[in-house]
Amino acid sequence: MIVVTGAAGFIGSCLVSKLNRLGITHIIVVDDFSNTEKEHNLVGKQYKKRIHRDQFIEWLKENGDTLESIYHIGARTDTTEFDASIFDELNLNYSKGIWKWATHYGIPLVYASSAATYGLGELGYKDDHDIVNDLKPLNPYGDSKNDFDKWVLRQHSHPPFWAGLKFFNVYGPNEYHKGRMASVIFHAFKQITHTGAMKLFRSHRDDYQDGKQKRDFIYVKDVLNICTFLMDDKPTSGLYNVGSGKARTFIDLTESTFEAMGRERDISFIDTPEDIRDKYQYFTEASINKLVSAGYKKGFHTLEQGVQDYVENYLMDHRYY
Repeated sequence: MIVVTGAAGFIGSCLVSKLNRLGITHIIVVDDFSNTEKEHNLVGKQYKKRIHRDQFIEWLKENGDTLESIYHIGARTDTTEFDASIFDELNLNYSKGIWKWATHYGIPLVYASSAATYGLGELGYKDDHDIVNDLKPLNPYGDSKNDFDKWVLRQHSHPPFWAGLKFFNVYGPNEYHKGRMASVIFHAFKQITHTGAMKLFRSHRDDYQDGKQKRDFIYVKDVLNICTFLMDDKPTSGLYNVGSGKARTFIDLTESTFEAMGRERDISFIDTPEDIRDKYQYFTEASINKLVSAGYKKGFHTLEQGVQDYVENYLMDHRYY
C-alpha cells in the first residue's frame, strides 16, 4: 500500500489522482478531513482507507510493515501564520514521527519541503545540502520546513530512499479551498471573471519595475511527474528543488491568464500589503541541475501552457483533477 498525507489538500489530492491514473488504487489517504470544501478534492478518487491525521503516527507504528512507500505531502502551509508552536507540532515533530517509522520499517519516503526555506535567496536557490544550516527563511512556516531538513541531514538512520522536495510556486487544479494562499493564477482568474481586470502588487524596490517581480511558477502536473519519478527510480537520496528552473514575471503570468480566458488585457497596480512587504520575494528561480542529473527527463510545461490547461480545463468549469 501507498500512503499520501495531506491527501485532501491541493498537491496531495492531485497526487492521489495521478496514482489512480497510473493504475494504483491501494492508497491510504491521510488528512484531518474537517474542511468540507476540501472533500471535493477526493470525489471520484480511488483509495483503500482514510486515516485522520491525528491517528496516523500510531497507525503507522502498528501497520508500517504493510506499506511500500509514503508521500508525506501534508503540512500547515500558511505563510501568514506566525505562531511557531503550530508549525513545530504539525510540520516539524509530526514529520519526525513519520521519518522514525519509515526508517524502522524500511519504507521509501518522499516529503514536502519548500522553497520558503531559501528566504530572500541570499545564498541562491541551489538544493545543496551544505547551505541548509545557513538559510534564513522569512516566516515560521519556512523555518519549520528548514528545521526538518536540517534534522533529516543530521540523522544516521534513514529510510532506504528519501527525498525532500523544495516546492517553488505550484499552481493548478484542486486549490479552490486555499483562500489567500491559493496561487496568483487562481486569484487572477477570479478577479478577471468578476471585474474584467487584474491588480498586481506594485514594486517597492528601485531595481524592479511594477509587475516585473519574478517567481519560479511550476504546474502541479509537473510536480506530480517529479514525485512519482523520484519514488520509482530512487536516485541518490537528498533534497531536490521542484521548480521549472525558469523565473517569469507576474505580468507574464497575468497576460497568460487573460489570453487563456479570451479577455482583453487590463492590469493595474496596488501597494503590497504592509504585513508582508518586508518579507516579499522579488525573485525565485530553482536550480534543477540535481533533478536533471538524477535522470528526470520529462521536462516542464511553459507558463503559457500550464496556465492555458489550468484555465480551460479546470477553472472555467470549476473542475477537479
